[in-house]
Amino acid sequence: MDITDIVTDPDVAALVEKLDGLPLALATTGAYLEHASVSIATYLDLYNSSWTQLHEEDDTGLDTYEDRTLYTTWRISLQRIQQHNELSANLLSLWCYFSNQDLWYELLSDGDAGCLPWLGTLTESLPAFIKGMRPLCNYGLAESNAPLMADNESGGYSMHSCVHAWTIHALNKQWNNEFADFAVGAVGRHVPSQEAREPWTTQRRLIPHAQRCLQYVLGMDSTQPGIADHLHNIADLLSEQNKTREVEVMYLRALQGKEETWGPKHASTLDTVNNLGLLYANLGRMQEAEKMYLRALQGKEETWGPKHTSTLGTVNNLGVLYKNLERIQKAEKMYLRALQGKEETWGPKHASTLNTVNNLGNLYADLGRMQEAEKMYLRALQGKEETWGPKHASTLDTVNNLGNLYADLGRIQEAEKMYLRALAGYKEAEGNYEAAIRYVHEQLQNLEVNSPLSEGYPENVSQDLSAEHSIGSEGDNDRIARMRDYVLRVLSKP
Repeated sequence: MDITDIVTDPDVAALVEKLDGLPLALATTGAYLEHASVSIATYLDLYNSSWTQLHEEDDTGLDTYEDRTLYTTWRISLQRIQQHNELSANLLSLWCYFSNQDLWYELLSDGDAGCLPWLGTLTESLPAFIKGMRPLCNYGLAESNAPLMADNESGGYSMHSCVHAWTIHALNKQWNNEFADFAVGAVGRHVPSQEAREPWTTQRRLIPHAQRCLQYVLGMDSTQPGIADHLHNIADLLSEQNKTREVEVMYLRALQGKEETWGPKHASTLDTVNNLGLLYANLGRMQEAEKMYLRALQGKEETWGPKHTSTLGTVNNLGVLYKNLERIQKAEKMYLRALQGKEETWGPKHASTLNTVNNLGNLYADLGRMQEAEKMYLRALQGKEETWGPKHASTLDTVNNLGNLYADLGRIQEAEKMYLRALAGYKEAEGNYEAAIRYVHEQLQNLEVNSPLSEGYPENVSQDLSAEHSIGSEGDNDRIARMRDYVLRVLSKP
């Protein structure tokens, strides 16, 4: 059929009128006609039949013509998929328990498909998963995302939010506990461990799915096998996303399930107690945080002993809490105990050991014991650079701490060098470091105001620093000047 025939074909005109010119409906219909050997007249018959059936249903909640038009085109496509690929149709129903954004092979293959044999077939290999996704893409219900450039896992698939809403309200009118349990388990299992070298790419991909789980996970039975652990992991993932109320509820549900299943002093139970302490400390609820930490510490000492790595982690957390409460002697005691135990257990350059070294540096800096603080910071920095690399967020935190120390000591060029390095690193780092970037900018501005070097800066440099977050230099050594130019280039990136 050429373009003239298409324009004059009465079936085409009738179909366009039926779809009311809705782009999403037209796209879905076009995808169907491209992959199904049916005429436009046949599609019109299918559309009219599906529309009538939709009108006869009392519980659709579709009040507008547009909604019914979209749902009708999607239903026709689904019926076609069900006839030719049942696995793909099942996957579409499962997808409503995940986010519509970025569903990928490794996420599903990481779940426990024991109760869903069809899903085991779909995820037995990446080619099998791609084959199952293809009909959804061919019929306009999903689309493949751009390939990932810096991840060890495969690219994902996304679904229009309207299509996703349809899968929720039309394909899953009755709650499917097996699908919900699988989704929570898949997300919970896939949360990277704290020891992961570069976890932020996976974390960023998981967050929309964790937020989708939030919408239904709190009504689940946390005593089911594994569910409490998954709730704990999802709460860990969301703890830095400013969803503190939801995170607290998830931790409490996880704790309830673990206490009932394993008892109050089981290792996993105590991990959740410890993380509740972290949450309360971040919220400034210090008494509750101390209560949780002390409970976790007592249980871990009894279960594992005073020098177990998990015990020492809670000891370190208590040190941070006591420092923030200005209970300095207790803080130093906890840090030194944690440091000694970690050095004996893990060695002097383990990530956890270095975190405690850094924390001791913070404590000594606050006490004015500057030589001891610098010694700790330099040791932490060297170890983190070797362990994680120079641009890891934890490495940059220690770089920033050294900048603060040198600023307090009046060693302006050294402070500026550290701040500029931290600033460039945070700008390039994966993840949300806007707060850290703003803080370093403020510290650099303070240096410009308080430093004798600021007398040599042109007036427009100070204006640029405030307005555009750009750093200029004049009169510093060549190395500092080159670093300033580098930061200008980094900050100019979109």
